[in-house]
Amino acid sequence: MPLLHYFLPIQELLMSVLDIDVIRKAELKLDPFEYFIGSDFVRKESIPPLQANFPDFKTAGFHPVPDEAMKGAFGEAIRELGGEEMTAALSEKFGVDFTPFPRFITVRKISAAHEGRIHCDSESKVMSLLLYLNEGWSSPDGRLRVLRGEKSFDDYAAEVDPKVGTVFAFMRRDHSWHGHTPFVGERRVIQVAWLRSQDEIDRKSKRHKMSGFLKTIFGKKPEPVM
Repeated sequence: MPLLHYFLPIQELLMSVLDIDVIRKAELKLDPFEYFIGSDFVRKESIPPLQANFPDFKTAGFHPVPDEAMKGAFGEAIRELGGEEMTAALSEKFGVDFTPFPRFITVRKISAAHEGRIHCDSESKVMSLLLYLNEGWSSPDGRLRVLRGEKSFDDYAAEVDPKVGTVFAFMRRDHSWHGHTPFVGERRVIQVAWLRSQDEIDRKSKRHKMSGFLKTIFGKKPEPVM
């Protein structure tokens, strides 16, 4: 057997951007719905190049990943987030096989005042993962909260610090209320959604394209909640 064969796993480990063991070790919470929060999901040596490759969106809301961003550490992070090892780790964590569900990855850089309102995701989603990439976070606003109801930000089970390397994932339920108080400015996050069908991905992709077109023509418009 070629000697190179023995070195490939080590090489792949050194090239990886994300530490999937963070997911494996995270505590799964069940109140008020299934979720977990982890820290240091991005390997320290990968943070500077990942930040340098982050897409420079000028408008608020989530955007599909542009082709030109699929390079360097950022492109590798996107590939790992949508990869088989990630799906397997999440399947084990939640006790659900996510393999049959297609993935839709979007990116946010800018938040607007109208975003973050309390909501449940649509039934087209099965599970969502958010990876935050902000260098420190001093504001009391813009911190996603796991809520016990739809009426108040004050009744919450957990609050997610959106600093670089924080990962938050949760199952979509009819009572999976979440949101954050209004924040205006840079708030970097990558969102991965496991959807029920490819048709849902096609529909969301078309909606994103139309939203971008309307922004170009008419200026800022409210972003749809996903």
